[in-house]
Amino acid sequence: MTAPESAENIPSLHLAKETAPKKKPSRRDEIVTAAARFFAERGYHDVGMRDVAEAVGIRGASLYNHFGSKEDILFQIALLVVRSSVDGYMTVLDETGTPAERLAALSRGHVIHVASRRVEYRVVWTEVKALSPEHRKTVDDYMRYYQRRVRDVVMAGSRQGEFKVVNPRRASVALMDMINGISGWFTPSMDCDELANDYIRFGIGGVLHYEGDMDALCATATRMTDSLGFVAPPVS
Repeated sequence: MTAPESAENIPSLHLAKETAPKKKPSRRDEIVTAAARFFAERGYHDVGMRDVAEAVGIRGASLYNHFGSKEDILFQIALLVVRSSVDGYMTVLDETGTPAERLAALSRGHVIHVASRRVEYRVVWTEVKALSPEHRKTVDDYMRYYQRRVRDVVMAGSRQGEFKVVNPRRASVALMDMINGISGWFTPSMDCDELANDYIRFGIGGVLHYEGDMDALCATATRMTDSLGFVAPPVS
């Protein structure tokens, strides 16, 4: 499968930032939220359309007015993860800054996104294989585009001497997979700011072998993401 060469090849949601004032969830949103919770708890194949319908207080037949199939709901959950990543926090890669600063900001945005959509992330990484070939290709295209953008910045940092990386492709995948794994254990009682700084140190310092001032890098990443409206959720 060939990755898209630019964001123009990927249909965009033009989503508002996660911190923007939120409208009352639509019935469709309620269905997706309920389904994601059930898929994460029970597994995609053990949940029926009737289970989802009952959770949102509608008849099973009425559910089909919003989604044609259970697989369509799973696809929507996947898009909430991959498309909002590309349209949202990944835009920090286009900001002014060194490769280390931009990747640190991306890492921070990624942690915030996983923390905010941890249920959806768990579903995507465990159930994506249940998607139809067409829907799987769309999701894979987003993921490959994301990987390419990260790899390009890693390579730029290596050329400039900021990073000491033998294989930029593997290093890029390692950065993303490490943060995606948070979805399996993160809880709202954890300090997302502290976690984001830890993962900047793990990724930029550990995987990419950046030897600069990590405290300063974390502070810069915070300023970059805050300026774009991507703020860590409060501890609850």
